[in-house]
Amino acid sequence: MTGSMEQVETLIVGGGQAGLAVSHELTRNGVEHVVLERGHIGQSWRDRWDSFCLVTPNWSVQLPDGAYDGVDPDGFMPRDEIVAFLERYASRSGAPVREGVDVRSLETAPAGGFVARTSAGDLHARRVVVATGAYQRPHRPAGSEALPNDLLQIDLHGYQDPAALPPGRVLIVGSGQSGCQLAEELLEAGREVVLACGKAPWAPRLIGGRDTYWWAVESGFLDGTIASLPSPAARLGANILATGHGEPHDLDLRTLRALGVTLVGHFLGADGDGARFAPDLAETVAWGDARYRELMQLFQKTASERGLPRPETPEPAPFDGRGPEVVPLAGFGVVIFAGGFRPDYRSWLPWPAAFDDLGFPIQTDGASTIVDALYFIGVPFMRTRKSPLLLGVGEDAAVVARTIAGRATLA
Repeated sequence: MTGSMEQVETLIVGGGQAGLAVSHELTRNGVEHVVLERGHIGQSWRDRWDSFCLVTPNWSVQLPDGAYDGVDPDGFMPRDEIVAFLERYASRSGAPVREGVDVRSLETAPAGGFVARTSAGDLHARRVVVATGAYQRPHRPAGSEALPNDLLQIDLHGYQDPAALPPGRVLIVGSGQSGCQLAEELLEAGREVVLACGKAPWAPRLIGGRDTYWWAVESGFLDGTIASLPSPAARLGANILATGHGEPHDLDLRTLRALGVTLVGHFLGADGDGARFAPDLAETVAWGDARYRELMQLFQKTASERGLPRPETPEPAPFDGRGPEVVPLAGFGVVIFAGGFRPDYRSWLPWPAAFDDLGFPIQTDGASTIVDALYFIGVPFMRTRKSPLLLGVGEDAAVVARTIAGRATLA
């Protein structure tokens, strides 16, 4: 049945940083492979909003044999520069990327390996590396279905810039990195913004004259494994609030309120009176403050161990936790859901037992422990906290490629 299909040794699904990194490492290990990308190289970056930029410094871009070498290592690349960097990386490494090929499903082949059903026809692969990232499905909270049908409601991928939105106030549901960045951008564009807040850690952009991300790297924070989390569900938690826009500055709930954003508790739903929010704003901010203190203790310990001056880490400023619990929706032009994404592997991979209750692959060092010859890359906490990042995905790619090369030799 597979004899008439195209045959490949290893199929990589996804042409972002994870797919390109593992492609580079497979080439280094002499493993024949092909990369299929549904759109263009770096498509997930292309899908971000117009003003999107990295929140991590450019020096943290460290793909295998592809570290950032531009003139602004402490800057933050905007969206189009990130895409251009990945395109150059793919060209230099000779990655065998086929763009515009959508892998619609994958199944086990009767004689071994896999059959990939794609928009360009079927092909047979001895092994598959899924490099699509773990966050493919936008998340909307319970109660969102109660919002009025005539009120525009979009997810992050539906947002491009303030001018593209209808006039009126803006409700953003979700106060992670993206939600806070959009709140700041929309406020600067003259919009009135209401931000429904959830729990997220925060830290100053600069600590002791160094970027907070430098401290996160040097302290080992980004090397934390899933065992360092309070529960596996914490993989769905927000990253440290930060922005790379403009001059280095802090971005957190306090700074947004000071700018004029209306902060409310987490979104509960809507009825005839308007949108409803939980009375938990003070608790949410207190949770973020607790994470701030933990980070500062870790960074101060790092400074002491390195013989560096201990950075000043002042106590968080007092915060008034009161916020409206009902906001009339008259005058609102749009609701933007920025509550993150969820894994969606099960929608196209036919092995439900290969994923845990949250939808993450059950794996060891990227190799599925349920489906033989199936691998993953770019998954949060696949090995460490930095596994999906431009800083850390290369380390995981090397591990996955060595495993594949070793098993290919044995075969």
